[in-house]
Amino acid sequence: MKNSSADVKRILVVEDEPAIGEVCQRVLTGEGFEVDIAVNGKVAQDMLVKKRYDLFLIDIKLPVMTGMELYQWLKEKHPQLASRVIFTTGSVIGGDTQSFLEQTAKPCLTKPFTPDELKDIVREALMLMEE
Repeated sequence: MKNSSADVKRILVVEDEPAIGEVCQRVLTGEGFEVDIAVNGKVAQDMLVKKRYDLFLIDIKLPVMTGMELYQWLKEKHPQLASRVIFTTGSVIGGDTQSFLEQTAKPCLTKPFTPDELKDIVREALMLMEE
């Protein structure tokens, strides 16, 4: 799924675990995407002001500002972007996380995930956005 430079999709990965962020960046850059990493929701907010993103891969449990808080902020301040979110989590089983994911009805990638699972969920989300 290589893109011409004119329509390169930009993805913001909001992830506090460096190894996971690096894997996401390497895999998605290899697929032709431009990828930036924010280590928490506050950093992501600052980056959103400066750059347009096509898709967001947001870890639910983050320091400073959680993925849930970032999503609520997106819904309030940038409602058109809230539909472009994929969540990641290592704890889908938890009650708060489970009910949050059910409420949002957004795709979720459970850690640990494979590069192919990452590529598939990103491709699927981008195809749905284009419909």
